[in-house]
Amino acid sequence: MKSRYDIIAVGDCTVDAFIRLHDASVHCDIHHERCQICMSFADKVPYETLEVIPAVGNSSNVAVGAARLGLRSGVVTAVGDDYYGRQILDVYKREGVSKAFVKINKGVETNYHFVLNFQAERTILIKHHDFAYYHPRVLDDVEWIYFSSMGSNTLRFHIELGRYLARHPNIKMGFNPGTFQLKLGRKKLASIYRRTHVLFINREEGQRILGIKNPNVKVLFRGLHAIGPRIVVITDGPAGSYASDGTNAYFMPPYPDLESPFERTGAGDAFSTGFMGGLIYGLPVTEALRWASANSMNVVRFTGAQKGLLTRPELLRLLRRAPKSFKLRRI
Repeated sequence: MKSRYDIIAVGDCTVDAFIRLHDASVHCDIHHERCQICMSFADKVPYETLEVIPAVGNSSNVAVGAARLGLRSGVVTAVGDDYYGRQILDVYKREGVSKAFVKINKGVETNYHFVLNFQAERTILIKHHDFAYYHPRVLDDVEWIYFSSMGSNTLRFHIELGRYLARHPNIKMGFNPGTFQLKLGRKKLASIYRRTHVLFINREEGQRILGIKNPNVKVLFRGLHAIGPRIVVITDGPAGSYASDGTNAYFMPPYPDLESPFERTGAGDAFSTGFMGGLIYGLPVTEALRWASANSMNVVRFTGAQKGLLTRPELLRLLRRAPKSFKLRRI
């Protein structure tokens, strides 16, 4: 029997309060790395704007983005039985994302994060509450899932998901490891990496997963394919992105846009959404990269991870008028 869903996203969700700072400074080391945002201590620090956005988080953003692309999407996540939890459920209803697998945890607060925006970058103050989730069996025989950030109490869920995927080899999974998942390391999550169809990471995360210092993307591709993923996607911020299917590797420049990024929250999730959407619609890796780059570009023009997520007609229109410089090349 065909699943009711084209894709189900799995992972934590939250409410984000975006605070655009007025007065701050950034200090980096000599290599322009390990940067720190600095504000006056023991003082009143002015800010420009405050915007509260519910139902965000890596997997939640992809679930909403997939629905915008015309796909039947659902989300396996958890909320508290409070005002913010109801706000999240309202967003899913409005966006056409199924709430059937959202576990409401009585007596627990919904996750609430603070996003400090300064210039085009963001610093996020996070707190993950301990939740109970529906068992991975609710995934049934959906063809695609997307898995990302979960809290530090969820190792058992990861083990159960790995076992479920082993028993259902027809399910294809996109995996974007979050902070806790990276801390666990690839050995504890071997069953997850082994059953990953598409792995989404940045260059530094690839080095961390493999435990190597070499940042060369071809070296990273070889090592990451060896632990399981069929397709590996490496994002490199404003520099562009790379993808490998194990036989061919490609570089995709960012989609050119005349406007400077407003803020980069959700750029990676929008990229994953576009790439997954392209594959689900039957497109090759090369075209999925174009979808990903265009979707990501549009999101950074707005506050938050969801406002700029494109519908399928909007995305196709953007790609039709893409400049000639927006061209993939084999590496």
